[in-house]
Amino acid sequence: MSVLKSISYKNIVRRPGRSFILILLSALLCFLVTGGSLAITSLKGGLLSLKSRLGADIMVVPYEATTKTDFSNMILQGNPGYFYMNRNVLDKIKNIEGIKEISEQYFLASAKAGCCSAKLQLIGFDPETDFTIRPWVKESYTGDLGQFEMLVGNDLNAFAGDELTFYNKRCIVKGKLKKTGTYLDTAVYMSIDSIKALLKSAEESGMVKAVKGNPDTLTSCILINVAEGHTPLEVMSEINIKTRGVEAIQTKDMISGVAGQLESASKIIGFLIIAIWLLSIFILVLAFTMIANERKKEFAILRVLGSSRKMVAGVILKEAVMVSFAGSIIGAVIAVIVVLLSSNVSLTNFDLPFLLPDISEILILSAGTVVVSVIAGCLASSLSAFKTSKIDTALILREGN
Repeated sequence: MSVLKSISYKNIVRRPGRSFILILLSALLCFLVTGGSLAITSLKGGLLSLKSRLGADIMVVPYEATTKTDFSNMILQGNPGYFYMNRNVLDKIKNIEGIKEISEQYFLASAKAGCCSAKLQLIGFDPETDFTIRPWVKESYTGDLGQFEMLVGNDLNAFAGDELTFYNKRCIVKGKLKKTGTYLDTAVYMSIDSIKALLKSAEESGMVKAVKGNPDTLTSCILINVAEGHTPLEVMSEINIKTRGVEAIQTKDMISGVAGQLESASKIIGFLIIAIWLLSIFILVLAFTMIANERKKEFAILRVLGSSRKMVAGVILKEAVMVSFAGSIIGAVIAVIVVLLSSNVSLTNFDLPFLLPDISEILILSAGTVVVSVIAGCLASSLSAFKTSKIDTALILREGN
Protein backbone atom coordinates (compact mmCIF):
# COMPACT_ATOMS: atom_id res chain seq x y z
CA MET A 1 0.00 0.00 0.00
CA SER A 2 1.47 3.39 -0.97
CA VAL A 3 1.93 6.14 1.59
CA LEU A 4 -0.75 8.29 -0.05
CA LYS A 5 -3.29 5.49 0.35
CA SER A 6 -2.20 4.41 3.81
CA ILE A 7 -4.40 4.76 6.86
CA SER A 8 -1.82 7.02 8.48
CA TYR A 9 -1.87 9.51 5.61
CA LYS A 10 -5.69 9.50 5.46
CA ASN A 11 -5.86 10.15 9.19
CA ILE A 12 -3.58 13.17 8.79
CA VAL A 13 -5.63 14.59 5.92
CA ARG A 14 -8.96 13.88 7.61
CA ARG A 15 -8.04 15.90 10.70
CA PRO A 16 -6.33 19.02 9.28
CA GLY A 17 -6.61 21.04 12.50
CA ARG A 18 -4.99 18.38 14.65
CA SER A 19 -2.36 17.68 12.00
CA PHE A 20 -1.55 21.38 11.66
CA ILE A 21 -0.87 21.68 15.40
CA LEU A 22 1.44 18.64 15.36
CA ILE A 23 3.27 19.93 12.28
CA LEU A 24 3.59 23.35 13.92
CA LEU A 25 5.12 21.80 17.07
CA SER A 26 7.57 19.80 14.97
CA ALA A 27 8.44 22.86 12.91
CA LEU A 28 9.07 24.91 16.06
CA LEU A 29 11.31 22.20 17.48
CA CYS A 30 13.39 21.94 14.31
CA PHE A 31 13.47 25.72 13.82
CA LEU A 32 14.98 26.26 17.24
CA VAL A 33 17.45 23.38 16.99
CA THR A 34 18.55 24.32 13.46
CA GLY A 35 18.69 28.06 14.10
CA GLY A 36 20.47 27.68 17.41
CA SER A 37 23.00 25.17 16.07
CA LEU A 38 23.68 27.34 13.02
CA ALA A 39 24.10 30.43 15.22
CA ILE A 40 26.60 28.67 17.50
CA THR A 41 28.54 27.32 14.51
CA SER A 42 28.62 30.77 12.88
CA LEU A 43 29.79 32.49 16.07
CA LYS A 44 32.63 30.00 16.47
CA GLY A 45 33.49 30.37 12.79
CA GLY A 46 33.58 34.15 13.19
CA LEU A 47 35.97 33.92 16.15
CA LEU A 48 38.31 31.58 14.25
CA SER A 49 38.18 33.96 11.30
CA LEU A 50 39.01 36.94 13.53
CA LYS A 51 41.96 35.08 15.01
CA SER A 52 43.32 34.13 11.60
CA ARG A 53 42.81 37.62 10.12
CA LEU A 54 44.60 39.31 13.00
CA GLY A 55 47.17 36.65 12.24
CA ALA A 56 49.99 37.87 14.49
CA ASP A 57 51.25 37.00 17.94
CA ILE A 58 52.00 40.61 18.87
CA MET A 59 50.73 44.02 17.78
CA VAL A 60 52.78 47.16 18.47
CA VAL A 61 50.94 50.50 18.43
CA PRO A 62 51.49 54.01 19.84
CA TYR A 63 51.03 54.04 23.61
CA GLU A 64 48.61 56.97 23.35
CA ALA A 65 46.33 54.87 21.12
CA THR A 66 45.88 52.21 23.81
CA THR A 67 44.65 54.81 26.30
CA LYS A 68 41.74 55.80 24.09
CA THR A 69 38.38 54.10 24.56
CA ASP A 70 37.90 53.65 20.81
CA PHE A 71 41.15 51.70 20.31
CA SER A 72 39.64 48.22 20.71
CA ASN A 73 36.57 49.33 18.76
CA MET A 74 38.81 50.24 15.86
CA ILE A 75 40.91 47.07 15.94
CA LEU A 76 38.19 44.54 16.70
CA GLN A 77 35.01 46.19 15.43
CA GLY A 78 36.34 48.22 12.52
CA ASN A 79 35.18 51.65 13.66
CA PRO A 80 36.96 54.09 11.30
CA GLY A 81 39.99 55.75 12.91
CA TYR A 82 43.74 56.17 12.76
CA PHE A 83 46.86 56.70 14.88
CA TYR A 84 50.55 57.05 14.04
CA MET A 85 54.04 56.62 15.47
CA ASN A 86 57.52 57.26 14.12
CA ARG A 87 58.55 54.57 11.66
CA ASN A 88 62.06 54.28 13.13
CA VAL A 89 60.42 52.12 15.81
CA LEU A 90 60.23 49.38 13.18
CA ASP A 91 64.02 49.34 12.75
CA LYS A 92 64.55 49.17 16.51
CA ILE A 93 62.13 46.28 16.99
CA LYS A 94 63.65 44.27 14.12
CA ASN A 95 66.84 43.84 16.17
CA ILE A 96 65.03 42.26 19.12
CA GLU A 97 65.70 38.54 19.48
CA GLY A 98 62.86 36.06 18.96
CA ILE A 99 61.09 37.71 16.02
CA LYS A 100 60.24 35.42 13.11
CA GLU A 101 58.09 37.75 10.95
CA ILE A 102 57.49 41.47 11.15
CA SER A 103 55.39 43.81 9.01
CA GLU A 104 53.73 47.21 9.27
CA GLN A 105 50.27 48.56 8.55
CA TYR A 106 49.07 52.09 7.92
CA PHE A 107 45.58 53.23 8.97
CA LEU A 108 43.38 56.03 7.66
CA ALA A 109 39.65 56.72 7.92
CA SER A 110 37.63 58.33 5.17
CA ALA A 111 36.16 61.71 6.09
CA LYS A 112 32.60 62.12 7.33
CA ALA A 113 31.45 64.27 4.43
CA GLY A 114 32.46 66.05 1.28
CA CYS A 115 35.34 63.99 -0.03
CA CYS A 116 34.33 60.39 -0.05
CA SER A 117 31.78 58.00 -1.40
CA ALA A 118 31.51 56.36 2.03
CA LYS A 119 32.90 56.50 5.57
CA LEU A 120 35.27 53.57 5.73
CA GLN A 121 38.37 52.23 7.43
CA LEU A 122 41.35 52.32 5.06
CA ILE A 123 44.17 49.85 5.74
CA GLY A 124 47.55 50.00 4.03
CA PHE A 125 49.83 46.95 4.06
CA ASP A 126 53.26 46.04 2.72
CA PRO A 127 52.94 43.20 0.18
CA GLU A 128 56.62 42.34 0.56
CA THR A 129 56.53 41.60 4.29
CA ASP A 130 52.84 41.15 5.11
CA PHE A 131 51.81 37.79 6.58
CA THR A 132 48.25 38.59 7.81
CA ILE A 133 46.36 40.23 4.94
CA ARG A 134 48.28 38.88 1.94
CA PRO A 135 47.35 35.16 2.45
CA TRP A 136 43.69 36.17 2.70
CA VAL A 137 43.97 38.44 -0.36
CA LYS A 138 45.41 35.62 -2.48
CA GLU A 139 42.16 33.69 -2.03
CA SER A 140 40.38 36.31 -4.15
CA TYR A 141 43.02 38.35 -5.99
CA THR A 142 46.45 37.29 -7.23
CA GLY A 143 47.67 40.53 -8.83
CA ASP A 144 49.64 43.44 -7.39
CA LEU A 145 48.05 46.68 -6.25
CA GLY A 146 49.23 49.86 -7.97
CA GLN A 147 48.86 53.47 -6.87
CA PHE A 148 45.29 54.17 -5.70
CA GLU A 149 44.21 50.61 -6.50
CA MET A 150 42.34 48.78 -3.77
CA LEU A 151 40.55 45.67 -2.61
CA VAL A 152 37.25 45.97 -0.76
CA GLY A 153 35.67 43.92 2.00
CA ASN A 154 32.86 41.54 1.13
CA ASP A 155 30.08 43.62 2.71
CA LEU A 156 30.83 46.78 0.73
CA ASN A 157 28.64 47.61 -2.25
CA ALA A 158 31.58 47.91 -4.63
CA PHE A 159 32.99 45.59 -7.28
CA ALA A 160 35.99 45.25 -9.56
CA GLY A 161 36.17 48.23 -11.91
CA ASP A 162 34.19 50.58 -9.66
CA GLU A 163 35.62 53.91 -8.52
CA LEU A 164 35.53 55.34 -4.99
CA THR A 165 36.77 58.82 -4.16
CA PHE A 166 38.87 59.40 -1.05
CA TYR A 167 40.28 62.85 -0.26
CA ASN A 168 39.93 64.07 -3.85
CA LYS A 169 41.71 61.00 -5.21
CA ARG A 170 39.91 58.54 -7.47
CA CYS A 171 40.64 54.98 -6.41
CA ILE A 172 39.94 51.89 -8.52
CA VAL A 173 38.50 48.68 -7.06
CA LYS A 174 40.54 45.71 -8.27
CA GLY A 175 38.69 42.96 -6.44
CA LYS A 176 36.29 41.92 -3.69
CA LEU A 177 37.59 39.82 -0.82
CA LYS A 178 36.14 36.65 0.65
CA LYS A 179 33.76 37.12 3.56
CA THR A 180 35.25 36.79 7.04
CA GLY A 181 32.28 37.61 9.27
CA THR A 182 34.39 40.32 10.99
CA TYR A 183 34.90 44.08 10.71
CA LEU A 184 37.38 43.39 7.87
CA ASP A 185 34.37 42.91 5.58
CA THR A 186 33.69 46.67 5.69
CA ALA A 187 37.26 47.89 5.22
CA VAL A 188 39.34 48.93 2.20
CA TYR A 189 42.86 47.61 1.55
CA MET A 190 45.63 49.42 -0.36
CA SER A 191 49.39 49.58 -0.49
CA ILE A 192 51.03 51.68 2.20
CA ASP A 193 52.24 54.15 -0.43
CA SER A 194 48.63 54.75 -1.54
CA ILE A 195 47.49 55.41 2.02
CA LYS A 196 50.37 57.84 2.60
CA ALA A 197 49.45 59.70 -0.61
CA LEU A 198 45.82 59.91 0.55
CA LEU A 199 46.93 61.23 3.94
CA LYS A 200 49.02 63.96 2.26
CA SER A 201 46.06 64.94 0.08
CA ALA A 202 43.78 65.00 3.13
CA GLU A 203 46.19 67.29 5.02
CA GLU A 204 46.66 69.62 2.04
CA SER A 205 42.90 70.01 1.61
CA GLY A 206 42.33 70.48 5.33
CA MET A 207 40.05 67.43 5.56
CA VAL A 208 42.27 65.77 8.17
CA LYS A 209 44.04 67.51 11.03
CA ALA A 210 47.77 67.66 10.33
CA VAL A 211 49.63 64.73 11.89
CA LYS A 212 52.89 65.08 13.79
CA GLY A 213 55.55 64.37 11.20
CA ASN A 214 55.86 63.63 7.52
CA PRO A 215 53.49 60.78 6.47
CA ASP A 216 56.51 59.07 4.86
CA THR A 217 58.20 58.79 8.27
CA LEU A 218 55.14 57.39 10.08
CA THR A 219 53.45 54.05 10.55
CA SER A 220 50.36 52.91 12.47
CA CYS A 221 50.88 49.35 13.58
CA ILE A 222 53.64 46.74 13.62
CA LEU A 223 52.65 43.06 13.53
CA ILE A 224 54.99 40.36 14.79
CA ASN A 225 55.11 36.57 14.74
CA VAL A 226 57.40 35.01 17.31
CA ALA A 227 60.10 32.48 16.37
CA GLU A 228 60.19 28.96 17.79
CA GLY A 229 61.89 28.72 21.14
CA HIS A 230 60.49 32.05 22.25
CA THR A 231 57.16 33.07 23.71
CA PRO A 232 55.03 36.10 22.78
CA LEU A 233 55.23 37.27 26.40
CA GLU A 234 59.04 37.32 26.31
CA VAL A 235 59.22 39.28 23.05
CA MET A 236 56.42 41.62 24.12
CA SER A 237 58.18 42.42 27.40
CA GLU A 238 61.45 43.05 25.57
CA ILE A 239 59.75 45.49 23.18
CA ASN A 240 58.04 47.39 25.99
CA ILE A 241 61.31 47.69 27.91
CA LYS A 242 63.54 48.76 25.03
CA THR A 243 61.16 50.92 22.98
CA ARG A 244 59.63 54.13 24.28
CA GLY A 245 56.28 55.59 23.28
CA VAL A 246 54.80 52.32 22.07
CA GLU A 247 52.82 49.46 23.56
CA ALA A 248 53.22 45.80 22.56
CA ILE A 249 50.03 43.78 22.97
CA GLN A 250 49.35 40.08 22.59
CA THR A 251 46.55 39.69 20.06
CA LYS A 252 45.07 36.78 22.02
CA ASP A 253 44.54 39.17 24.94
CA MET A 254 42.70 41.56 22.62
CA ILE A 255 40.19 38.96 21.55
CA SER A 256 39.80 37.32 24.96
CA GLY A 257 36.80 39.54 25.66
CA VAL A 258 35.21 38.59 22.35
CA ALA A 259 35.91 34.92 23.05
CA GLY A 260 34.29 35.26 26.49
CA GLN A 261 31.21 36.91 25.03
CA LEU A 262 30.99 34.22 22.37
CA GLU A 263 31.30 31.43 24.93
CA SER A 264 28.55 32.97 27.04
CA ALA A 265 26.29 33.43 24.01
CA SER A 266 26.92 29.84 22.90
CA LYS A 267 26.11 28.48 26.37
CA ILE A 268 22.87 30.47 26.54
CA ILE A 269 21.82 29.34 23.07
CA GLY A 270 22.75 25.73 23.86
CA PHE A 271 20.80 25.80 27.13
CA LEU A 272 17.74 27.22 25.38
CA ILE A 273 17.97 24.57 22.65
CA ILE A 274 18.03 21.75 25.22
CA ALA A 275 15.25 23.28 27.35
CA ILE A 276 12.95 23.93 24.40
CA TRP A 277 13.76 20.55 22.87
CA LEU A 278 12.72 18.77 26.09
CA LEU A 279 9.63 20.95 26.42
CA SER A 280 8.64 20.24 22.81
CA ILE A 281 9.03 16.49 23.31
CA PHE A 282 6.91 16.68 26.46
CA ILE A 283 4.19 18.59 24.59
CA LEU A 284 4.33 16.12 21.70
CA VAL A 285 4.00 13.20 24.14
CA LEU A 286 0.88 14.79 25.62
CA ALA A 287 -0.52 15.54 22.17
CA PHE A 288 -0.01 12.02 20.82
CA THR A 289 -1.35 10.48 24.05
CA MET A 290 -4.54 12.59 23.89
CA ILE A 291 -4.98 11.76 20.21
CA ALA A 292 -4.49 8.04 20.88
CA ASN A 293 -7.09 8.12 23.66
CA GLU A 294 -9.60 9.78 21.32
CA ARG A 295 -8.99 7.09 18.70
CA LYS A 296 -9.24 3.98 20.92
CA LYS A 297 -12.39 2.79 19.18
CA GLU A 298 -10.79 3.26 15.76
CA PHE A 299 -7.82 1.13 16.81
CA ALA A 300 -10.11 -1.48 18.38
CA ILE A 301 -11.97 -1.84 15.07
CA LEU A 302 -8.66 -2.30 13.27
CA ARG A 303 -7.83 -5.13 15.70
CA VAL A 304 -11.23 -6.76 15.06
CA LEU A 305 -10.61 -6.52 11.31
CA GLY A 306 -7.45 -8.55 11.73
CA SER A 307 -4.71 -6.00 12.28
CA SER A 308 -1.98 -7.12 14.62
CA ARG A 309 -0.82 -5.14 17.65
CA LYS A 310 2.32 -4.27 15.71
CA MET A 311 0.29 -2.93 12.78
CA VAL A 312 -1.84 -0.75 15.08
CA ALA A 313 1.24 0.70 16.72
CA GLY A 314 2.72 1.20 13.26
CA VAL A 315 -0.20 3.43 12.24
CA ILE A 316 0.65 5.88 15.04
CA LEU A 317 4.38 5.75 14.34
CA LYS A 318 3.86 6.35 10.60
CA GLU A 319 1.71 9.37 11.37
CA ALA A 320 4.42 10.66 13.71
CA VAL A 321 7.10 10.20 11.05
CA MET A 322 5.08 11.98 8.34
CA VAL A 323 3.98 14.85 10.59
CA SER A 324 7.45 15.27 12.14
CA PHE A 325 9.19 15.13 8.77
CA ALA A 326 6.88 17.72 7.21
CA GLY A 327 7.17 20.04 10.21
CA SER A 328 10.95 19.55 10.48
CA ILE A 329 11.54 20.42 6.82
CA ILE A 330 9.45 23.59 7.22
CA GLY A 331 11.22 24.54 10.46
CA ALA A 332 14.71 23.90 9.07
CA VAL A 333 14.08 25.93 5.91
CA ILE A 334 12.67 28.89 7.87
CA ALA A 335 15.58 28.73 10.35
CA VAL A 336 18.19 28.83 7.58
CA ILE A 337 16.43 31.76 5.88
CA VAL A 338 16.18 33.70 9.16
CA VAL A 339 19.85 33.14 10.03
CA LEU A 340 20.97 34.10 6.51
CA LEU A 341 18.92 37.30 6.57
CA SER A 342 20.13 38.28 10.04
CA SER A 343 23.79 37.29 9.64
CA ASN A 344 24.96 40.91 10.05
CA VAL A 345 23.02 41.49 13.27
CA SER A 346 25.62 39.79 15.49
CA LEU A 347 28.56 41.87 14.26
CA THR A 348 26.59 45.13 14.08
CA ASN A 349 24.49 44.96 17.26
CA PHE A 350 26.46 42.66 19.56
CA ASP A 351 30.05 43.25 18.36
CA LEU A 352 30.51 39.52 17.84
CA PRO A 353 32.09 38.05 14.70
CA PHE A 354 29.62 35.92 12.77
CA LEU A 355 30.69 33.78 9.82
CA LEU A 356 28.17 31.43 8.25
CA PRO A 357 29.53 28.02 7.24
CA ASP A 358 29.60 26.91 3.60
CA ILE A 359 26.36 25.91 1.88
CA SER A 360 27.34 22.24 2.05
CA GLU A 361 27.88 22.50 5.82
CA ILE A 362 24.55 24.30 6.25
CA LEU A 363 22.79 21.52 4.32
CA ILE A 364 24.49 18.82 6.38
CA LEU A 365 23.66 20.59 9.64
CA SER A 366 20.04 21.13 8.56
CA ALA A 367 19.67 17.50 7.49
CA GLY A 368 21.04 16.40 10.85
CA THR A 369 18.58 18.56 12.79
CA VAL A 370 15.70 17.28 10.64
CA VAL A 371 16.70 13.70 11.51
CA VAL A 372 16.95 14.60 15.21
CA SER A 373 13.53 16.27 15.13
CA VAL A 374 11.92 13.29 13.38
CA ILE A 375 13.46 10.94 15.94
CA ALA A 376 12.11 13.19 18.71
CA GLY A 377 8.63 12.99 17.18
CA CYS A 378 8.86 9.20 16.96
CA LEU A 379 10.02 8.96 20.57
CA ALA A 380 7.14 11.18 21.65
CA SER A 381 4.63 8.97 19.86
CA SER A 382 6.18 5.63 20.85
CA LEU A 383 4.64 5.68 24.34
CA SER A 384 1.13 6.20 23.01
CA ALA A 385 1.81 3.61 20.28
CA PHE A 386 2.85 1.06 22.90
CA LYS A 387 -0.20 1.73 25.07
CA THR A 388 -2.51 1.58 22.08
CA SER A 389 -1.15 -1.80 21.02
CA LYS A 390 -2.09 -3.18 24.45
CA ILE A 391 -5.75 -2.06 24.43
CA ASP A 392 -8.49 -4.52 25.34
CA THR A 393 -10.51 -4.62 22.11
CA ALA A 394 -13.70 -6.07 23.62
CA LEU A 395 -13.73 -3.60 26.51
CA ILE A 396 -13.26 -0.58 24.21
CA LEU A 397 -16.05 -1.69 21.86
CA ARG A 398 -18.43 -2.27 24.80
CA GLU A 399 -17.65 1.24 26.08
CA GLY A 400 -18.60 2.55 22.66
CA ASN A 401 -22.03 0.95 22.97
